[in-house]
Amino acid sequence: MNTSTTTSEQADGRMRDQHFRQDLKLRVQRRLMETLDLVQAQKLPVQELRDECLRRIDLLLNEQRTPLTTAEKQQLLREVMDEIFGLGPIEEMLRDPSISDILVNGPTQIYLEREGKLELSNARFRDEAHLMQVIHRIAARVGRRIDDASPMLDARLPDGSRVNAIIPPLALQGPAMSIRRFAGTPIDAKKLVELDSWSQDMNMFLEAAVRCRMNIVISGGTGTGKTTLLNVLSKWIPSTERVVTIEDAAELQLQRDHVVQLETRPANVEGKGEVNQRDLLRNTLRMRPDRIIIGEVRGAEALDMLQAMNTGHEGSMTTVHANSPRDALRRIENMVSMAGLKYPIHVIRDQMASTLDLLVHIARMTGGRRKIVSIAEVSGMEGEVILMQDLFRFKQEGIDSQGHAKGYFEACDIRPQMLERMREEGLSLPASVFQRRKFI
Repeated sequence: MNTSTTTSEQADGRMRDQHFRQDLKLRVQRRLMETLDLVQAQKLPVQELRDECLRRIDLLLNEQRTPLTTAEKQQLLREVMDEIFGLGPIEEMLRDPSISDILVNGPTQIYLEREGKLELSNARFRDEAHLMQVIHRIAARVGRRIDDASPMLDARLPDGSRVNAIIPPLALQGPAMSIRRFAGTPIDAKKLVELDSWSQDMNMFLEAAVRCRMNIVISGGTGTGKTTLLNVLSKWIPSTERVVTIEDAAELQLQRDHVVQLETRPANVEGKGEVNQRDLLRNTLRMRPDRIIIGEVRGAEALDMLQAMNTGHEGSMTTVHANSPRDALRRIENMVSMAGLKYPIHVIRDQMASTLDLLVHIARMTGGRRKIVSIAEVSGMEGEVILMQDLFRFKQEGIDSQGHAKGYFEACDIRPQMLERMREEGLSLPASVFQRRKFI
């Protein structure tokens, strides 16, 4: 027999099996939804709900005279429950802790990211209508909407994962969705050392900086781990202090108890009712915060942030998208200009220099691993230029056999200006922390 013919027949057989399973799942799902009170079902304990659905699936399969093995029946049960109560084909991915990103480029193309590398998944939505149904379900859960009048969505899932969706007419090739996953157990400082994301001395220094109320900006590109690092730093804020967070879509998992989380609200169908980050920040100042954490500054709220940091809310933190610490300063400068107050550039820079203490830059290296590549101190002004000095940095030396960046962290042999303040707070660090040397 011709080998190519055999291969073709096997492929056809797999395709028929796939179509049969899909058709069976749809029929069972349709009948289950007709006979199940979804409102009451969602109030049941998970195991009780599974048992009831399994009982009904058995009855439906017997009616259609479609015998399945126990494993096939359990798989069908998972898929049907995912369709009715979850997010369809991507629900299984949300149960996999090794997946950090789920990227949906239309109904037939779903990419996953594991350990910094993208791979194409075998999962599929039935069609665009199926994908839109899942997007609308996500929006409804957080009280938001997505339609022709408002074709973009920022939301979060119950596990804290961040969702962005965009639909036609803005998405020319059909609905697209991105889900940023967060670990079920928050990553801590020790884990970052184990992952070689920073050195133990960098850990010690940033802990001291947080405890003695330094204003910190975390910069980096998309997906570099800015939010994760912000969560780690928050653990060192003393428990006696009140923290208020401001975000577009709540995703911070601060490792502390006393925290108030605020979230922006988009405009309603009539274009009214919007509450942006700047509105929330102004209200936050009336809430007696000790520190303010803004998930990400991206507009005119940068001015209010600087003023808050400079008027009794020291130790505040935020993140910003940028390619380097210097770029982060330029971006903040541009965002302050968006406030419309027409401050001269030297006035804006002078306020930034007197307010910001540290810029921590994190990057995704070759091969996908994330590292803190620079911890820089803002040291003042010279003319109209904001001065910075690197305290720690990562030096890349090449690529290892697995395709990952290899190199080392090093101290830059610079004595930080903030050391005196650290000593005043009883947080003195040994001078050897800053002496020039490699951390292997």
